[in-house]
Amino acid sequence: MKSGVIQATIEKRTVQNNTVTELPNGKTFVVFSGDLDKTIAAFIMANGAAAMGREVTIFFTFWGLNILRKPNKIKTEKTLIEKMFGIMMPRGTKKLGLSRMNMGGAGAKMIRAVMKSKGVSSLEELIQSAIEHGVRLVACQMSMEIMGIKKEELIDGVELGGVATFLGSGEQSNMSLFI
Repeated sequence: MKSGVIQATIEKRTVQNNTVTELPNGKTFVVFSGDLDKTIAAFIMANGAAAMGREVTIFFTFWGLNILRKPNKIKTEKTLIEKMFGIMMPRGTKKLGLSRMNMGGAGAKMIRAVMKSKGVSSLEELIQSAIEHGVRLVACQMSMEIMGIKKEELIDGVELGGVATFLGSGEQSNMSLFI
C-alpha cells in the first residue's frame, strides 16, 4: 500500500468442469402430532408441494399414526397393552381434536364447520387429494409396534417404513418439517 492506494492482483482461471448439479427439491414432513389443526396444515402444505411437481413424503410416527387409522374397528390379534392403546387412541380423522381450544371436541367440530363454510377442503379430502397426487404416506413401523397398531388398521395407500425411509426421503428434500 503506497499513499492510500491498495493494489490487488486478479488471476483468471478457466473452468475445467461445466456440469451443473441439480439440487434436491423434494419435501419431507414428519407428523408426530395427532392434532386436527396440525394435520390439516401438514396436508395443505403437502398438497401444495405436490401441485408444484415436488416429490413429497409424509412420515407418520407415534400420535400421528392415529390419522392413518381406519375409523371402523378392525379385528386383529393384540396383547392386553395393545388393546388398551387401541381403546385410548382416536381411530381415524373424524376423532382428532384440536391442539388448542378443543373444548371436549366442540372446537374440532367448529373448525370443520368454518372450513366447510369457507370452501376449504376437509382433512379427509386433503388426504385423498394427496394420495391421488402421489404423496407418499409412510407409517413408522417401530411406532406401530410400540403402540400396537397393525397394518390392517391403516387406510389404503399407506406404506410401512422406518427411520431409514425417512432419512432417505430427507436426503432427496430441501425441506423437512417436524409437525
